[in-house]
Amino acid sequence: MKPESLVYAAAGTLFGVLVGWILGAQQATMRAPTAPAAVAADTQSQPASPASGGQSQQPPQLDAAAVQQFMKQAAANPSSPAPKIALGNLYFDAERYPEAVQWYEDALRGDPRNADVSTDLGVSYYYMNQPDKALAQFDKSLQIDPKHVKTLLNVGIVRAFGKQDLTGAAAAWEQVVALSPSSPEGQQAKRALDAMKGAHPNLAGGQTPPAS
Repeated sequence: MKPESLVYAAAGTLFGVLVGWILGAQQATMRAPTAPAAVAADTQSQPASPASGGQSQQPPQLDAAAVQQFMKQAAANPSSPAPKIALGNLYFDAERYPEAVQWYEDALRGDPRNADVSTDLGVSYYYMNQPDKALAQFDKSLQIDPKHVKTLLNVGIVRAFGKQDLTGAAAAWEQVVALSPSSPEGQQAKRALDAMKGAHPNLAGGQTPPAS
């Protein structure tokens, strides 16, 4: 058994504090997750289950009326990223990640410095079982804002659960704790680190995550 597997077995309960956190930045629909998920960049975001795990309940229905409304706005004002972001959020909430990706990418073409949308895009990649692409997108978010704590928290989640890289995950979470120890992200990162240290102290060594 790999050391990572031993850590998961010993620390699964404490890692459970991360279950339900979503990577996306704008979502506001609560669902019951069943496997480790990542954290939304938007402070209003709520849980959703990851693409790689089973889901305990159906995602919400896509709000067709809202989709039509924002599509009209996007068509009327193609240079505005706002309706495209809203469309990405609607599709994300409905767990229709390929459509969410299309709208987030379109929004970023008009607003390339939006770290929240960049992180939402990375979440969508993660939920489409593309952890390397997710990490590459998070790198872009951190180029925009190196102290974006939800992105850093998500880097740790994807490294831990998408790449089985617990050392890289620990390094990312340590940055979150250093930057914002009293925030919800800082508290989540600390709990995850405590779980790692309790199971295998050598894994939480403050090393820099490997490049994506």
